[in-house]
Amino acid sequence: MLVLVGCGGQGSSTNCGLDGCTVTFPRSGGQTAVSVLGVQARLVDVQNGTARLEVAGQQVSVPVGGQTEAGGLQVGVERVTDAEVVVRLRV
Repeated sequence: MLVLVGCGGQGSSTNCGLDGCTVTFPRSGGQTAVSVLGVQARLVDVQNGTARLEVAGQQVSVPVGGQTEAGGLQVGVERVTDAEVVVRLRV
């Protein structure tokens, strides 16, 4: 049985299940970081619908609906609004 654990950081929320974790970051980004699936993740900033994230010390830029790999995880951006950025992390 596989159990995934995620912890929210200040100003963020984390929801984990068997297929990965969804993290909701405040749009302001900044120093809000979460520990999820054994790595640290944080939103650096958002420009023109592309989120710049730091995952396990590696910075990546991901557009809404796109995904990439960082820190051994698949990182995707599901939604960007004026208030929040929703990121999906999967093993």
